[in-house]
Amino acid sequence: MKLGILSRAPNVYSTQRLKTAALDRGHEVRVLNTLRFAIDLADDEPALQYRGKTLSEYDAVLPRIGASITFFGLAVVRQFEQMDVYTPNTAAGIANSRDKLRSIQILSRHDIGIPATTFVRDRQDVLAAIDRVGGAPVVIKLLEGTQGIGVILAPDTKVAEAIIETLQSARQNVLIQRFIAESKGRDVRALVVGDRVVAAMRRKAQGDEFRSNVHRGGTTEAVTLDPEFERVAVQAAQIMGLRVAGVDMLEADDGPLVMEVNSSPGLEGIETATGLDIAGSIVDYIADQVDFPELDVRQRLTVSTGYGVAELLMREGADMIGKTIADSGLRDQDITVLTLTRGTKVIPNPRNDRVLEPDDRLLCFGKLDSMRHLVPEKSRRRLRRKIKPLPAEPIHDVEAQSVGPGDS
Repeated sequence: MKLGILSRAPNVYSTQRLKTAALDRGHEVRVLNTLRFAIDLADDEPALQYRGKTLSEYDAVLPRIGASITFFGLAVVRQFEQMDVYTPNTAAGIANSRDKLRSIQILSRHDIGIPATTFVRDRQDVLAAIDRVGGAPVVIKLLEGTQGIGVILAPDTKVAEAIIETLQSARQNVLIQRFIAESKGRDVRALVVGDRVVAAMRRKAQGDEFRSNVHRGGTTEAVTLDPEFERVAVQAAQIMGLRVAGVDMLEADDGPLVMEVNSSPGLEGIETATGLDIAGSIVDYIADQVDFPELDVRQRLTVSTGYGVAELLMREGADMIGKTIADSGLRDQDITVLTLTRGTKVIPNPRNDRVLEPDDRLLCFGKLDSMRHLVPEKSRRRLRRKIKPLPAEPIHDVEAQSVGPGDS
């Protein structure tokens, strides 16, 4: 495999470890300065220039794009995608994760716990927003902060109001978020590669500091996650459209709460804490995937008129529970089950004799008209752009989530 690592910092720990891991496995690898690309749009075929010359062919690229060059970096990644070069993190996925507001909007639509969060722009709405997240103390976050920069704990309402007013006067957009007191200055970083967590560590803030970032003096220790934390980490990364990600979670009384999904996670802290070869896991995953480039399902659906993808949730009492997939009647309605998710386990291409259980999630492809009656009224509205509404009674024992733009 010929791998390109898109990075402006060839000598930092993460880039060096990824390069070494690739070389140790016999791959050809080169660190490419993201800003030295030129996007060639003049030819019939998409192409890239690098340092003034036509870029040679690569099997895969791994983006390590800093926040300061997000716009240009995403354009470069998109061009690689147009050239059918595999990337574990797509441009859309990186863009989703880089925008804190957008990422929370996406996660809030799915079965992912997040701290109560609100976003307002008018000064007159600030006090009501603070009340909606549970009142002071609250955490105030800049939308584009990194490594704990731009994250402020406001101990009372007056201070919160003053901080928000100051930041907004400087044309900064901020999120107002509930302070999770029981986390006690701790969080968990899970490193997701593909469909599994390859390593996890707990970070602890020092002294009176509530931010646990290693760059702010936080300490780290290896941790074994329980299945619910693993499920949330993997699902959060995949919902964002990332196959390599660092997922930061708070340990709340009610379970894991996702704070952030990082598309370019640092490796030094977590490799040091766990002693694991995480860089090697990333390289191995990319090598396994180069022959299976990422497909945009939404683009494919435009070719298959009247067909679509939906995720069906088997609620307690649903008619299909206790039946096999073959006896469920789905196939008779021209609906094919692509994957079955049970707890933290994803079963691809499940056998027809598999018996459906409560809370199973079925990712299905088939006729939208056939799947329509399985979708309750609230979710059905999301499909109305694709199918003509027909009179039907809502079904309350099955839920479905259609795949829509921006939820890759």
